[in-house]
Amino acid sequence: MPAPAATEVDRPADRTADEAADQAVARTWTIREIADEFRVTHRTVRHYEELGLITPERRGTTRIYHRRDRTRLALILRGKRLGFPLEEIRTIIDLYDRPRGKASQLEYVLGQIDERRTDLEQRRRDLEDALTELAEFERRCRTDLDRLG
Repeated sequence: MPAPAATEVDRPADRTADEAADQAVARTWTIREIADEFRVTHRTVRHYEELGLITPERRGTTRIYHRRDRTRLALILRGKRLGFPLEEIRTIIDLYDRPRGKASQLEYVLGQIDERRTDLEQRRRDLEDALTELAEFERRCRTDLDRLG
């Protein structure tokens, strides 16, 4: 009797692709690997854990970080680079877990981006004004020094 034809699921290439996908989902990281990857200290990672922003699995005293923790850490650090306070970052990340998921998160983030942009543009104007004033003060000091010298 001839062997049955291989189905889509039975093909080795498909099993390999499925296994690779399962391994990607199941991939875990240690605190050292996470800290090294994101170029932060272990203390920083533990701080975000203490604040409840990330929740690694605990096996005794060992922290096991899953993809979700890694993604959340990336979002935390991106938010910090953009100048968002940790409580705003927490709100943005927590919105992702709510029923509307990404839509509510994006709406909220867009509002926060507008606020942050306004704040940064004002700071830029303030810096430009301060630099202009400093240049004028420097010019007057040099003029006064030339008169004395």
